[in-house]
Amino acid sequence: MYIAVLLSLMVASAVAQQPDAGTIIQRSVTANDADWKANPKYDWTERDLQPGGGTKTFQEFMIFGSPYARVVAVNGKPVPASKRAEEQQELDAEISKRRAETAEQRQKRIAEFDKERSREHAMMEQLTQAFNFKLLGEQRLASHQVYVLKAAPKPGYQPPNMQCEALKGMQGKLWIDKTTFQWLRVEAEVVHPVTIEGFLARVEPGTRFELEKTPVDGGIWLPKHYSMRSKAKVLFLLSHRGRDDESYWAYHKSKDY
Repeated sequence: MYIAVLLSLMVASAVAQQPDAGTIIQRSVTANDADWKANPKYDWTERDLQPGGGTKTFQEFMIFGSPYARVVAVNGKPVPASKRAEEQQELDAEISKRRAETAEQRQKRIAEFDKERSREHAMMEQLTQAFNFKLLGEQRLASHQVYVLKAAPKPGYQPPNMQCEALKGMQGKLWIDKTTFQWLRVEAEVVHPVTIEGFLARVEPGTRFELEKTPVDGGIWLPKHYSMRSKAKVLFLLSHRGRDDESYWAYHKSKDY
């Protein structure tokens, strides 16, 4: 009897200590916001799937507030020495060009980069508004103990802009690290069509994306892999399909140019 009571108390204590889905999501959004702010401080290597097949690998440099890419491999094969020398000359020229910018020119360039980043970040910020979350349980993924949550569309959600329209028709699943509340993996897919009226377009079921993140340093996690398959109809007649697949690694702090 005493053992049964003790076990019951232990289970009750464990349940009481486990945060609810809303708390987990709020803490994960805070962690991701810190990552987003830190991202421009890093250089990285990136491999992209090309539209016609094959891959290109780039070194991405953050130079005076915005990125610059040079090709280092095609289909997994390093570019020839002559091409590497040419790419290095172009990189050196770009550094010199940006160093000589006026304050107005630099501000304009960085503002364009920040505008694109902000569009991407807006969807993350809308998570708590667009979905209802349910904690499915815990599991081990890679070397991390994670919370597993399901995300379902929240009835009545009103997106603040066009970029967030697709959230109305999506459902997803998140694997969130228990210690850091970082997203280890996110999967989402469109489960019913979403009309984007300003473009006379409709996002169709079959559109899905996946995101994986990895620890970098100082508690910062940055993308490891991103993929998206899109399916849409423009003017509700013409079908359009697209695919993105990008892998990222070798993060390190950018130079102080």
